[in-house]
Amino acid sequence: MPLNFTAIDFETANNSPASPCAVGLVKVRDGKLVDGLATLIIPPYPNNYFNQGNIKVHGIRPSDIDDAPTWDEVLPLLLAFVGDDILIAHNAMFDMSVLKKSAEAIQAPLPELNYTCSLEISRKTYNLESYRLNAVSYAIGHEEFKHHDALADADACARIIVHAADRHGVESVEELVAAVGKKLKVLVTE
Repeated sequence: MPLNFTAIDFETANNSPASPCAVGLVKVRDGKLVDGLATLIIPPYPNNYFNQGNIKVHGIRPSDIDDAPTWDEVLPLLLAFVGDDILIAHNAMFDMSVLKKSAEAIQAPLPELNYTCSLEISRKTYNLESYRLNAVSYAIGHEEFKHHDALADADACARIIVHAADRHGVESVEELVAAVGKKLKVLVTE
């Protein structure tokens, strides 16, 4: 099996997981980063407000999303981009929660999605003081990226997985997950 997957990263407007204000996706085929998709998002009501703390982290302000597509418009594009790919995120619990809760907020069904976490894989692959996305990225030699930019973070996540697969001598996400003693998870909606 080839190393094929889609890395994903969300930024949120506030503390609600149903407040995506940006998403970045990077598609990997045969271990090569081949495509990307990024957009700002108007979060679904009633979570369409910004907390100052979130703005401080990612720098996205309410005025930045004035002309952005709504989550109703973005979700179908996101799902079409992902297709049947395994999703990978750094701290996947957060990103999968955003995907699930945001879909629920607009009563949109999600297909069954397989996913895994580059944070968990990093902890089983590297010996680092910190496993934050930027720390792992720097450790693998990927130092030039804008942390907390959704596309840049998805790109960094993709590079970590490609590097980790090479380090473990495996050729697919399934083999990588097995090599670090984990299993693929399934995002299931009620």
